[in-house]
Formats: sequence, structure tokens, C-alpha cells
Amino acid sequence: MRVIGLAGWSGAGKTTVLTRLIPELGRRGLSVSTIKHAHHAFDLDTPGKDSFAHREAGAREVLISSERRWALMRELRGEPEASMIDLLARLSPVDLVIVEGFKRQPHAKIEIHRSANGKPPLHPGDETIVAIASDQAFPEAGRPVVGLDDMAAIADIILDRAQPLVAVLAQAGPAK
Repeated sequence: MRVIGLAGWSGAGKTTVLTRLIPELGRRGLSVSTIKHAHHAFDLDTPGKDSFAHREAGAREVLISSERRWALMRELRGEPEASMIDLLARLSPVDLVIVEGFKRQPHAKIEIHRSANGKPPLHPGDETIVAIASDQAFPEAGRPVVGLDDMAAIADIILDRAQPLVAVLAQAGPAK
């Protein structure tokens, strides 16, 4: 497995780029999984459903299964947030894992930058950003800069710069 991240401010278009990249990488024969970091409480479950009732009643984990998919939800109930490394360990093996978020972690990342967002670029202060996908030029970036809509170029960078999982684990240091 190899790992690369997409980092950027909220509203930059990380999810849009990711949902366009996955089919491009699939056409190239790669199996892809994703990890998405949320900075707030979120819910995948629907009030009124049995699984929601199980979780609300205090179940620590609720596994929902059907003929098409299964999902496991774990309530932390005061435990610390899972690290990116812990989450990577839970994934089934694939060719590539793309991490959306976790921008402060030491894995290689592509910055997604949209000028209309009005936010400063992240790459000047982050050596883990190996390339930039943007709607503006960054001639002093010191790393590849490609267009936000150029999925082929972004996929090429991913294939060139994604890190082996063992390297990402080594950067994280010993398990805590």
C-alpha cells in the first residue's frame, strides 16, 4: 500500500478533486481507499433506524451489514481521537490510500488551493507538501504546480510521490 494526502483549507475543493481522481486512478488499474478527517462531530446514521438506536443506547461499536456493504461505527465515548496511523491499520490492503485532511501529519501531501477561497497557501511552511493543484501559478513554489482540473497530471504526481505505508508508519514513530 502507498499513501498520499490532499491538504488545503475548507472550501478549496479537496473532495471535488478526490471524487474526480478516484475514477482516473481506477482507469489506471489502481485500487483506492480513502480516509477523511472531520474537524467536528458527524453522523452517518439516521435517527429512527435500529443502528442509531443501538449507538444511542450506548453500544461502543455498531456494525451494519447488507448484501452490498458493511460499515463499522465506533463511539469513542471520551477516548482520544484515533490517529491517522491507527486508521490506516484498519484498512484492507489496496494499491493506494488517499488521505483527505490530517494536514499536520508528516505524510506526503498535495496542496489543493483555490484563489477564490481567499486563504493563504499552505506550502510555504510545509515541507511535506510535494506538489500543488491550484487555479493560480506559484512560480516560487519549488515543487510541481498543476491545474485544479488536470486530473491526469494530479494522478501522475500521486503515482510518483505516494509513499509506501511502511515509510508513513516510520515517520509517525513508535505506537503510542
